[in-house]
Amino acid sequence: MLARELYLASDPELVAEDLRAQDLLFRFNATRPDAAEERRALLVELFDSFATGAVLKPSFRCDYGRNIAIGANTFINYDCVFLDCNRITIGREVQIAPRVQIYTATHPLEAAARRSGVEYALPVAIEDGVWLGGGVIVCPGVTIGENTVVGAGSVVTRDLPAGVLAVGNPCRVLRTL
Repeated sequence: MLARELYLASDPELVAEDLRAQDLLFRFNATRPDAAEERRALLVELFDSFATGAVLKPSFRCDYGRNIAIGANTFINYDCVFLDCNRITIGREVQIAPRVQIYTATHPLEAAARRSGVEYALPVAIEDGVWLGGGVIVCPGVTIGENTVVGAGSVVTRDLPAGVLAVGNPCRVLRTL
């Protein structure tokens, strides 16, 4: 997966990793509102890294967790989905609104290959200071540059440079900030 090569999600090792993550997510999503320390401990166990000052609000969904790194003082609001079949790297002081979806998983375009069950995944990087508005979808292989703002409901299909305002489907740069 991490090598960007075709793989089978039904591989027993991946199934076991997914089960581990789903157990941690079940516990995380079921925590009481006043259980911030318990939630943080579960996320530290789930993710590759979850830096100081980072906050993630339930509910949250991901595939494995171990491929996600979240930087210091980042805030991730309710109901986000991060499909981490490859690395998702989120920088420092990033703001992620409710229902944002970040996808690394993708499938072959050729029908026979796709029907065989193989898939592949491309990494996603969200650099320091980015703000993703509500309902943004970030597609596989995308990098969003430092301090960029992505408007609500946008579908980011290509890299975005640093320091811009971008909106739409597909997402396009409107202006420099």
